[in-house]
Amino acid sequence: MADKDHQFEQLDAAVVNAALGALAPSFRVDVLDTCESTSTLLLDRAPLGAPSGSVIACERQTAGRGRRGRSWLSAPGDSLTFSLYWRFPAGTPLLAGLSLAVGVAVARTLEKNGAAGIRLKWPNDILAADGKLGGILVETMTGGGTQAAVIGIGLNVRLPRAIAEAVGIQAADLSSVMPFAPSRNLLLAGVLAELAVMLDEFARSGFAAFIEEWLSRHAYTGRTVRILADGAQPVEGRCAGVDADGALLLETAAGMKRIVSGEVSLRTANP
Repeated sequence: MADKDHQFEQLDAAVVNAALGALAPSFRVDVLDTCESTSTLLLDRAPLGAPSGSVIACERQTAGRGRRGRSWLSAPGDSLTFSLYWRFPAGTPLLAGLSLAVGVAVARTLEKNGAAGIRLKWPNDILAADGKLGGILVETMTGGGTQAAVIGIGLNVRLPRAIAEAVGIQAADLSSVMPFAPSRNLLLAGVLAELAVMLDEFARSGFAAFIEEWLSRHAYTGRTVRILADGAQPVEGRCAGVDADGALLLETAAGMKRIVSGEVSLRTANP
């Protein structure tokens, strides 16, 4: 049974660094009480020389961003929202599929901490208990022959009713799928540690190294879905997996289609 009676746990960079141990020098963790968006801050800092491994975690984002311009709502102490700036070495494959690989790293962390039923939805949602547990927003940049990314992650640790009602979708939280609600500081350290492993492997092999693991958690394998994209007609088909660059493979009446962006929502096969 999840422990929902809790005291507010303040995010603390020193605690995160201690939990990271030998990996602590790979990151520079800043904790803010309030900001507009952790990803926006890192995108602003990157051209000014922010080091690779810069992390901003924030208790309250006033303009947190999700995909397609959506807002990410959070409450102090009840969610974990942070962004990581990472520069890749020369020779890294194109960053296609990076958001899916990030999903694998987050899922690994949650499962190691006892979370049950973690699933992934293309291209960047983390699901549990039939609801959205978290989201990922990856923004890439190139210059000087190198590639870099700002990786934004938001996770519901506990879900206050007001936020659950405001998001307008079925949502989930970690306190409902874990034996006890996790320490957010230890959770942040755990996700960063898994990201470090994943990003090193991604630099060598790209998303191809993570396809099988991503597919093992894919929430919609074999299911009929509808692809919604701005300015385009919906496309329906059966999920047939993903390819080496993270594109969704969709079996349609017109043949196999590769979907490289869009919003996937489940649709019954026989309406």
